[in-house]
Amino acid sequence: MELRHLRYFVAVAEELNFTKAAKRLAITQPLLSRQVRDLELEIGAQLLDRNSSRVFLTSAGSRLLTEARVVLQRAAQAVEATRQVEAGVAGTLRLGIAKGLGDIVSRIMSGYLRLFPAVEIDVKDIASGFQSEAFDDRRIDVGFMRPPLDNPQLTSRLLFQQRLSVVLRKASPLAKRARLRLKDLAQENLLMIDRRVSPGFDDKTLELYREAGISPKVIPTATMPYDEAGAILVASGKGIYIAVGENPYYPSFADRLTARLLDEPAAVMPVHIVWRKNEHATLALEFVKHAERMFEKGGEFGYMGQSLAGALVRSPKPAKRGKRNAARRRR
Repeated sequence: MELRHLRYFVAVAEELNFTKAAKRLAITQPLLSRQVRDLELEIGAQLLDRNSSRVFLTSAGSRLLTEARVVLQRAAQAVEATRQVEAGVAGTLRLGIAKGLGDIVSRIMSGYLRLFPAVEIDVKDIASGFQSEAFDDRRIDVGFMRPPLDNPQLTSRLLFQQRLSVVLRKASPLAKRARLRLKDLAQENLLMIDRRVSPGFDDKTLELYREAGISPKVIPTATMPYDEAGAILVASGKGIYIAVGENPYYPSFADRLTARLLDEPAAVMPVHIVWRKNEHATLALEFVKHAERMFEKGGEFGYMGQSLAGALVRSPKPAKRGKRNAARRRR
């Protein structure tokens, strides 16, 4: 049995006339009669009573008509749903986001879902160091992470740079300052999670200390300030964290912890959007384009340097040659 057999039967059952049904289906009447007869043989039941002038539905035929309509409707819905996924206006998109990026990614998602309300987005918290594996296992389609990206099957694009902050106790004398320099942190224990979680961030933190001529006392941890356990370490006086994001500590510790921007020129961390090099799914590719547009000049995030209290730095655009020459002439 094929779907066309059900379509042919439904046409005859609704018209109760083989000639009219054949015309509706744009096939010959002998072919239609043969197909309906084949369906009856396949099912093992008489579906139609035929005489020289009229056609009637049998009880079995009436029941099949009801069920066949449902089957054909579901088949049409399945085809349409598949076409919508192929067109990128429906389906499920799986995102991986690194720590400290939730607020930004949620804004990107909200804008995207306003355009494509039929899309379902499944969000997973996956540290930068583990997103490559998540792509390989097909657990995510698009990722927001901090480099390095060492998987040759993936490609990425810089969206913005994120300023680094110091997470410390409100009771600390350092909390009275609006911004902190690395020299201010020389006597503070530095809490750091396993490098595999975010190797780029780990390297950046130690590089900043090294360039400042400071050898921090590093205390390895199994958590971060975004997590309750990491916030407890800071609140109990075990040390400080260098972190990224707006209010980069567990929310219930807001009365005990605070974050101060790290006032060093190089204290920024790039954030990339990542996808597969051979990606053909329109859904994923359109989401990437949407995210990029939101960070372009005049886009949704043109104001975010202010809205996130200076936590973001938009990627610098190279000056046009004409403008550079004009600047030289003014000098």
